[in-house]
Amino acid sequence: MENCFVLRHAVVSDAAEIHVLLQEAFREYAEFIGVTQLEALNESIKDVEYEIKNNTVFVAIADGCIIGTIRVRISGDEAYISRLAVSKPHRNMGVGESLINLVDRFLQSKGVKKAILYTASNNPNLVRFYYGRGFYIDSVSHERGYPRARMIKEYRNIDTDEELCSCHNSQINSFR
Repeated sequence: MENCFVLRHAVVSDAAEIHVLLQEAFREYAEFIGVTQLEALNESIKDVEYEIKNNTVFVAIADGCIIGTIRVRISGDEAYISRLAVSKPHRNMGVGESLINLVDRFLQSKGVKKAILYTASNNPNLVRFYYGRGFYIDSVSHERGYPRARMIKEYRNIDTDEELCSCHNSQINSFR
């Protein structure tokens, strides 16, 4: 399988395909962490459409199919990252890393100072993945029935134009 994919903003017509990907990925996530209910599994296609219309959703596409997605909600100088999912056959090929890198550049271009996400702290692969992208564990709670890490990444002020030009040149204009 060739390691070639395109990243772009999601559009409403992507919602059904994103929904299928999220359901598959979060069923696997729930099984791994030993829970039967997750908020992500209760989402409908309409919920995904709402997120695309009202927040920022990116997708990774290979051979005309959505193979990855990530969601971002900005509030002031902070952002909440959620619903990172990559299809099982496309994992460990740089899709998740590319989506996080794209979100990093997007958030920096918007003046965001801090990104927050949550993941299962008992899933070493996910924690290691986020550590490798500059996140650290701020706290852990058990309120949802599993050890859930609140992870933070802090952005320092950099020349975002220079940073943005290094990769994904086609996305620069859509950030402004």
